[in-house]
Amino acid sequence: MSNRESLLDLLDARAGIVCAVGAGGKKSLLQHLAKSHPGRVAISCTVVTPHFPATLGFGVAIEPAERLPAAVAALDRAAGVAYACPSDKDDRHTGVPPALIEHIHREQAFAATYVKADGARMRWIKAPDDDEQVVPDSCSLVLAIVSARALGEPLGPRVAHRMNRLQAVTGLAMNEPILPLHVGRLIASPAGLQKGSESHRVLPVINMVDDGRREALAREAAAIALDLNPRIEQVVLTCLQRTDDPVVAVVRR
Repeated sequence: MSNRESLLDLLDARAGIVCAVGAGGKKSLLQHLAKSHPGRVAISCTVVTPHFPATLGFGVAIEPAERLPAAVAALDRAAGVAYACPSDKDDRHTGVPPALIEHIHREQAFAATYVKADGARMRWIKAPDDDEQVVPDSCSLVLAIVSARALGEPLGPRVAHRMNRLQAVTGLAMNEPILPLHVGRLIASPAGLQKGSESHRVLPVINMVDDGRREALAREAAAIALDLNPRIEQVVLTCLQRTDDPVVAVVRR
């Protein structure tokens, strides 16, 4: 892949409400897509999120839900928009109700709205809890993310979030090394990264594929996921640190 728009097209993420779930690069992926998009787009969240970085270069609206649509409408219509609800924590914003994201997306006629739809506490791998993920009904695409940096690491709180859920989905034991088999199961399982996806298209992304060893392990995990779940069309391997060329590989059937 040779240009920044290639990932946008490869993920078919140019239109609609695109949500990111999982762990290991949700915010980075959504911000890359938003900055790559040639049209007017928005970034938001349905869960708690850190402040939007100034480097994003978007207009920002942080207001309670009842005032948020007017605040977004007041921003420059030629610019991208980042919006959320305020939090009582200085370094965080609160998530926006999914129905309100749908309303703002429709009323503002954004080409795309990119939504962080669950949290992982900066870990590299997770499985969703009962109340996750928080995806709007009209979401057009769910990007299900896991970090290749988790591969080979022992299961523990340093690398994993919702460890009890991960154990149930993958068969891992505490302190057992996370293998491609476990990541493949997580990607493919209806209790894992496919959770709640019956009415949405899900595209798995293995991020942080930073070197040849991680690429080999990520390819193996992707192949296992494809074998386990016929609904999965492809798995995209990325290294978002390579901002001009983030696509490492695409594993298809």
